[in-house]
Amino acid sequence: MSCPIIIGRRRGREKALVFQFGGQSSRGLPPGGDWKFFELSQVEDAEMREGRWHEGGRHSKEQVCVEEVDLDINIHMRKRS
Repeated sequence: MSCPIIIGRRRGREKALVFQFGGQSSRGLPPGGDWKFFELSQVEDAEMREGRWHEGGRHSKEQVCVEEVDLDINIHMRKRS
C-alpha cells in the first residue's frame, strides 16, 4: 500500500514518488514505510483505499525523481528559494 506524493514525468515517462507503508517490496520495507519511485506504466491492479493518508516523515533532501511535476500534494516540503 502506498500514497502518491508527486506525479509527473521524467524523460517523457510518467512517474510517481510515493510513500509505501504496506505490502511487498523487493528490498523489504522498514517499519513505518519508505519512499519509492514508480514508473506508472509498470503499475498493475492499483486500487483506491480507505483510511488515513501516509506521507512519511523523513524528508532528508529534495526529490529528483520527477522532473516535470503535474501534482505535488506535499508542497510544504518543497525547497524554497
